[in-house]
Amino acid sequence: MSSTYTLLQYSADPWNARFEDLEGRLAFTVDENPNLIMKIAREAPWAQQHPDIMGPNNSYLYFGPNRTPGHLIYGNSTYQTMAQARHRKKESSSSRYFWAQNGKEYKWRVVPQKLECVDSKGNVIVLWETSQLTDPFAAKLTIKHSALPIITEIVTTLTLNRIAQVSSWQ
Repeated sequence: MSSTYTLLQYSADPWNARFEDLEGRLAFTVDENPNLIMKIAREAPWAQQHPDIMGPNNSYLYFGPNRTPGHLIYGNSTYQTMAQARHRKKESSSSRYFWAQNGKEYKWRVVPQKLECVDSKGNVIVLWETSQLTDPFAAKLTIKHSALPIITEIVTTLTLNRIAQVSSWQ
C-alpha cells in the first residue's frame, strides 16, 4: 500500500486559500494581488518533510480583464495558456487534462463536490473534496505518494479548475 498525505484547505475561495497538513504545517498558499496575478507558493516547512517533491516552488497565474483566462507559469519556465492547462478531449466531457513538466498527461475528473486527479493508468493520485459543515476547514486534499513529484502542478491545476467552476468558464 502506498502512502497518502492529507492537506486541509482553509477558505472555500479559490482565489485566496491556504493548505495545511494534519500537523498544522503550512503547505501551500494561494494569493491573488490587485493586478490579477495569483501566486501559488509551496511552503518550505511542509516540502522539507517530503524529499520526493520535485519541480518548482511557485507558480503564477496571470488573468485577463475581469478575471478571464490568461496564462500560467511554473517557476521560471515558459508560459502556457490556462486553456492548455485544462483542455478537454471531448466537448461533452467535464474532465480536464494537463501536461506536467515531467512530460506526462494527467486528468482531472470534475464533479460538483470533488475533483480527482488521475494518471495515465487510471489511478487516482489526488482527491479534493469539500468538507462537512461541522469541519473547521473548507476542503480536504488527499495525495498519494506518487503525486509528490508534481505536487505544485497539481495544486496549480486544481486551483485553476476551481476558479473555472466558480467563474463558469467553459
